[in-house]
Amino acid sequence: MMTGAPTPTYPARPRRSRMRTFLPLGLAAWLVLEIWLLTVVAGALSGFAVFLLLVAGFVLGSVVIKRAGRRAFQNLNEALQRGGAPSSSGSSGNGLMMLGGLLLMIPGLISDAVGLLLLIPPVQKAIGRYAERTFDRKLREAAPGTLGDAFQQARMQRPDGKVVQGEVIVRDEPGDDTPQEPRPPLTR
Repeated sequence: MMTGAPTPTYPARPRRSRMRTFLPLGLAAWLVLEIWLLTVVAGALSGFAVFLLLVAGFVLGSVVIKRAGRRAFQNLNEALQRGGAPSSSGSSGNGLMMLGGLLLMIPGLISDAVGLLLLIPPVQKAIGRYAERTFDRKLREAAPGTLGDAFQQARMQRPDGKVVQGEVIVRDEPGDDTPQEPRPPLTR
């Protein structure tokens, strides 16, 4: 059907990152491995022993999360009473402790083993240093101004359902104090 309107051309879709491609496959493999390992251990011991292991992991994980949360809240309270920012020395392992507790609460023996590893202080320090180095490297590799530009973009919804994307331009030039007449609303 010819309407006389030009056919819109859209740019090519960006490639999916490797993380988005392989993460679902990795999660599925992890789930299958957890179930297989639980059945092997249940065959060697008993189903009741596996049930007790899973319940013990859940209870231990909830205790760890509660303890790490209290410690983080206490550090925050002390920092607010001092009037400064929370010190990173006292709360360096709270996030990894909470992650370890969460992994302990998830049913499975592999997640329990990884959760227990995250509770060991030298492992926490090594993972914390690695994460900090990786974050700093990614920050240095980022193009300048990309984060600020992301917050300067605006999207407006038109009444016909189309989305108009644009950028906010801030002019801080001297002499630009001339009053402008009010602009009509964009919802017409």
